Amino acid sequence: MTDKTLASPDTGIRPPGSTRPARRPRFNRREAAAGYLFISPWIVGFLVFTAGPMIYSLVISFSHYNLATNVVRPAGTSNYQALLDNPRVASSLANTLFYALLAVPLEIAFALLLAGLLNRVVGRGAGFFRTVYYLPKMTPTVATASIFLLLLNGNTGAINEGLRLVGISGPQWLVDPDWVKPSIVLMALWGVSGTMVIFLAALKNVPRELYEVASLDGAGPIRKFFSITLPMISGAMFFNVIILTIAAFQVFDQAYLLFWRDQSNPAPEASLFYAVYLFQEAFRQFNFGFAAAMAWLLFVILMILTFIQVRVGNRFVYYEGGR
Repeated sequence: MTDKTLASPDTGIRPPGSTRPARRPRFNRREAAAGYLFISPWIVGFLVFTAGPMIYSLVISFSHYNLATNVVRPAGTSNYQALLDNPRVASSLANTLFYALLAVPLEIAFALLLAGLLNRVVGRGAGFFRTVYYLPKMTPTVATASIFLLLLNGNTGAINEGLRLVGISGPQWLVDPDWVKPSIVLMALWGVSGTMVIFLAALKNVPRELYEVASLDGAGPIRKFFSITLPMISGAMFFNVIILTIAAFQVFDQAYLLFWRDQSNPAPEASLFYAVYLFQEAFRQFNFGFAAAMAWLLFVILMILTFIQVRVGNRFVYYEGGR
């Protein structure tokens, strides 16, 4: 075989002793072009519907932009200064943080419990139960809120009626400020089946041999859970914690539909979450510049929280193939 053959563009192989870089085979360029062609709809959609609006919102966050009058005036950093001076921004952030600290652990625990139950179901009934457990995720949020308005009614709600049967006086879920956020958490738990599916997939990938060996060593169910199950599904746990934390800081539907949809009745201040207040500033006060600044503050907070979670969480995640 000659050097000319070795250096042909079809093979991309460099001849012995040659200092010239090997040429990339033609089929690689064709595959790359085909790949970019296939993902071009996503790239266009990302640029038009995500990157473009983000850049535009960053620009208007430095301006006074009133949608009602369509007047734009430069504002410098005054919108960001107003974030620090506005007490409702601080209170809405505090409400959102409290909700996240309450909702994320409960959603993780409840989703893992449901996934564990479904993992035990085998045979023909497995598909049926998985479908039934996933149906709440498919229910429209408006319909879910209407149901929970009835369930959480402090006087005639089904939840308090059930508590009365066991001698417990239920709280005023939708009125008492101490129970407003727990009521929203209950509604959030209704749609936890998306997280459950991820946990179920992770549980299916845990090798059965590990449990068999642990049984031979005399390990009980609790020891198996903490020594085998949790480490093997730690990657899914890590992913779900990050996703649920981001979702918790953006909670809007549940709070708005339960408390802020009807403007004739004053909503408790404990239900004012950050996304709800952002919505009010943008689409009721038409103060788009201030709302854009609020959105970017939330973006920075989520970036910092995600960075901390990644740095801390990676220490506890088990990677089967090594790191």
